[in-house]
Amino acid sequence: MFTNTLFLLSAALTLGGAVAVVYSQNLMHACIYLLASFFGVAGLYACIGADFLAATQLVVYAGGVVILMLFAIMLTGGTGNNINRYGLEKIAAMGNKKTYFFAGFTAIITSLILLKIIANILRVETSAVLTPNLPTVERIGTVLATDHILAFEISSVMLLGALIGAAVISRPRKERHD
Repeated sequence: MFTNTLFLLSAALTLGGAVAVVYSQNLMHACIYLLASFFGVAGLYACIGADFLAATQLVVYAGGVVILMLFAIMLTGGTGNNINRYGLEKIAAMGNKKTYFFAGFTAIITSLILLKIIANILRVETSAVLTPNLPTVERIGTVLATDHILAFEISSVMLLGALIGAAVISRPRKERHD
């Protein structure tokens, strides 16, 4: 019953957020809808027992990518229209019925996702048979640190290169006076 409810609510949040991203006229609102869609995908991962993927979805995508996009939108000024005196895009005031509904729905989904992840971690198996729904974090960490260490290190060097490249691209250019 709990898993079915979590699945239906997560699927609704994922699809609703994705449709809202497509039809949103405001770039800031589209980022918030994308965040809701990412939370729904994390719930879907929790439904199938992939607790590591659910936590990674919440931390990396919902926590990192969307915040990075929001900072980029705020620092660049957004779309250029409807800009206030500080150079930031004006957003609608919070507190209407629609925002309360979406915030409540997202809070319910988030709490169900966290409950499912915690239930998978705290569950004690009485049989000696390994089932596919056991927590996967320990197994993934062991495989990454033993069998796939080279790929793990190569990806970390590539991410470092991307970070250095982003810093070089974003630094201010100095004007040359010849």
